[in-house]
Amino acid sequence: MTDFRLISDAEWRQRLNAEEYRVLRQAGTEAPFKGEFTNHKAEGIYSCRACNTELFRSNQKFDSHCGWPSFFSPLAGDRIIERVDKSHGMVRTEVICANCESHLGHVFAGEGYDTPTDLRYCINSISLSFAPADSES
Repeated sequence: MTDFRLISDAEWRQRLNAEEYRVLRQAGTEAPFKGEFTNHKAEGIYSCRACNTELFRSNQKFDSHCGWPSFFSPLAGDRIIERVDKSHGMVRTEVICANCESHLGHVFAGEGYDTPTDLRYCINSISLSFAPADSES
């Protein structure tokens, strides 16, 4: 089993295309309303594009109209790490993959969405891959 935390920066650059690298490894953000999964409605599982760790189920996804895929809960809390992000003159909570430490997006609380958790995991589409429900094992 690969320990993704030991992969060198040069190897990440080989594994990911330039835009994936910018978002996943340099904590970039893709343009709003442009991502592959922003309005995606299929049933299945969303995984980390960098290491394929399963992160979110489609039944936890909701329409937040923010421009990025939004989920109210991760598949399991130990699959993500939440840490303080003070970049761009703001204080936010960054969401990263616990397996490979790739940037996924941010989580926001108390925005008034009608979801079970009142959380919005705002995730870059480019940080995700998708497996339809009929291909789940």
